[in-house]
Amino acid sequence: MTSQSIITGNPVLQVPPASSAAAVAFFGGSLAFHADVSDVATTLEAGGDPGFVVLDSRSTASWEQGRVPGAVHLPAALIAEQAAGLLDPAVPVITYCWGPGCNGATKAALALAELGYQVKEMLGGFEYWVREGFAYETGEGPERRTADPLTAPRGAEDCGC
Repeated sequence: MTSQSIITGNPVLQVPPASSAAAVAFFGGSLAFHADVSDVATTLEAGGDPGFVVLDSRSTASWEQGRVPGAVHLPAALIAEQAAGLLDPAVPVITYCWGPGCNGATKAALALAELGYQVKEMLGGFEYWVREGFAYETGEGPERRTADPLTAPRGAEDCGC
């Protein structure tokens, strides 16, 4: 059996994987643009200056429903006119919105990048922040839910990634 017959008979490998060099460029680039919810939470929970600011790009109603502790609230539509008054251009910004089904954090990241900010998008958004069991703030005060075992192993401090 030739490698070509394996590739054409297999939908996963119908398009062969990229070269190692291309994979390094792609995945390294992806990490330059994205932050993991667990990494953001671990860094914030460690205390001190995390070296970044977290920006919630959702509406005020969404913000009141729940947000990452210490996040700055700036809806994506207001970034062009209000970012300079809220954010230090020398400090990287981590954007988030509702979750993976929402591109609000991507829109916010683009708007900030167009203004010259260093920016990453937090993968999973607020949905995965809550699903992974991290503390969050609401209009009524702090809350925390039990971690969803499909997003974080039971009884573990982190996912081991």
